[in-house]
Amino acid sequence: MEVVLCAGKISEGKPFSINVPFYVPDDSGDEEPASQSDRTEIQGTLKILVSKLDDLSTCNDLIAKHGAALQRSLSELEGLKVPVEGGEKIKAVNERATLFRITSNAMINACRDFLDLAETHSRRWQRALQYEREQRTHLEETIEQLAKQHNSLERAWRAAPTLSSRSERPLKGEASDEDEDTEYFDAMEDSPAFITVTATDNTHGASGGNSYDWNQDDHVRVALQPRRQRRTRVPDKPNYSLNLWSIMKNCIGKELSKIPMPVNFNEPLSMLQRLTEDLEYHELLDKAARCDSSLEQMCLVAAFSVSSYSTTIHRTAKPFNPLLGETYELDRLEEFGYRSLCEQVSHHPPAAAHHVISQRGWTLWQEITIASKFRGKYLSIMPLGAIHLQFHSSGNHYVWRKVTSTVHNIIVGKLWIDQSGDIEIVNHRTKETCQLKFSPYSYFSRDVPRKVTGVVADCVGQAHYILSGTWDEKIESAKIIQSSRGGSGSEGKQKTIYQTLPPKLLWKKYSPPENAENMYYFSALALTLNEPEDGVGVTDSRLRPDQRLMEDGRWDEANSEKQRLEEKQRAVRRRREAEASDALDEGMGKKK
Repeated sequence: MEVVLCAGKISEGKPFSINVPFYVPDDSGDEEPASQSDRTEIQGTLKILVSKLDDLSTCNDLIAKHGAALQRSLSELEGLKVPVEGGEKIKAVNERATLFRITSNAMINACRDFLDLAETHSRRWQRALQYEREQRTHLEETIEQLAKQHNSLERAWRAAPTLSSRSERPLKGEASDEDEDTEYFDAMEDSPAFITVTATDNTHGASGGNSYDWNQDDHVRVALQPRRQRRTRVPDKPNYSLNLWSIMKNCIGKELSKIPMPVNFNEPLSMLQRLTEDLEYHELLDKAARCDSSLEQMCLVAAFSVSSYSTTIHRTAKPFNPLLGETYELDRLEEFGYRSLCEQVSHHPPAAAHHVISQRGWTLWQEITIASKFRGKYLSIMPLGAIHLQFHSSGNHYVWRKVTSTVHNIIVGKLWIDQSGDIEIVNHRTKETCQLKFSPYSYFSRDVPRKVTGVVADCVGQAHYILSGTWDEKIESAKIIQSSRGGSGSEGKQKTIYQTLPPKLLWKKYSPPENAENMYYFSALALTLNEPEDGVGVTDSRLRPDQRLMEDGRWDEANSEKQRLEEKQRAVRRRREAEASDALDEGMGKKK
């Protein structure tokens, strides 16, 4: 029997399987005949390899079986009374049979190691090929859309009654240019180098002689489907004086949850919109989705987790508490490829659910509730709940939790915010971790204020990257090339000394918008969060009347509307509790 050794895996007493995700047939049916035949040929080859692998396993079993039987027979012959010369022959044959069995086992083990190595590399190649195929499909769709838009624009131009004969002659020339563009696109589809370029950058990846045609198509797309111009400012914050005694005297004898807090303490955004503001630096996740190294990906995920605090440095006002069932949807598919949806799922205790899906290779979701403690001079805000992030191509699943936020000078002085605590980011697929430490502000400390440090380690705890920076400005990473044990610190603990390469910038905070100090210190994204949108749900935060009145500077009306909505929600809650109590009593009565 002829046995061919190829990619696969030999297992003794274990089932054998091969995962080939790259060669799963595409349901779209748009593949070229050549690629379809190639895929059929590859699948046929894989079937042959599997059958040959089964033959190899069968041969291994037969060698072991017959070799053992041969050794038993030779051992029995040695026990018989035979001439001396015959006994020596039998002994020599027995030794040769033993050597043959040892050699056969060594060959099988070597084949197993080779096949394991080939299978490992095969999975890596399959992932790379799958990514290239997705990029090519995305590029083909984009080119097809551009071609359709170009044709639509040409037809609209020809149909315009105001065009003169002079303007029609250049149009015919443009039609011939379009034919050349179509041929040019078809030729580029087969270029491996072009497939690796992302859709957003492919306008710069064409050859020099045809770059003008690519730019022209981009202009056509903008003309047919213009991106919405988002607003860049909100009405200035009114300079209303706040009489604290007028608020405190109304709090005597009342429950804290029933005290009507004026909008003077608020900013014109809801808590759901503040959660969505974590996506200010979503491009970090877009870049992380393209990383081949999970450790480098971890560095970018850590930078993203820190970047969500950069907008809080001057944001001392509290967001509006969402009503039960209130939602907020942020659709940025056209601009940035993601869509976010938040919902207030519980009122007491307040809890929100947040889900984001991106066309650029990642999904983020979180459930969050807030616990707070008033310490007299400061207020500690502790977010509870985990943040999950999963990348589609690699399957890497990251989980982390937020740190404690502290608002200082609650009673007297200027309000300011600090972030402190530890964040542990865990990749549940590879077991790699990142330990981030947010150092609390200290007047006597020599460290940089708002300092953040971190270490990225693999599954066995070996450090590979050092992270450093501040949560309100930037984060850098440095690759570790050597580590050693240093002397003991002030607390008697031995410190580790890391030798690193020069640091690389991972994230840097955007410059604030002009006149931000008069617009609640909103970031560029925050300025657009409460912008009116068509087609949003009736429960969307943009439609809250008290929040809209506050943004427009009509704070007295906003206070009245806020109090009305909160009282209405309390009445609905009391009615639900009464209905639940009646249903419980009725159920107990039937049971009796």
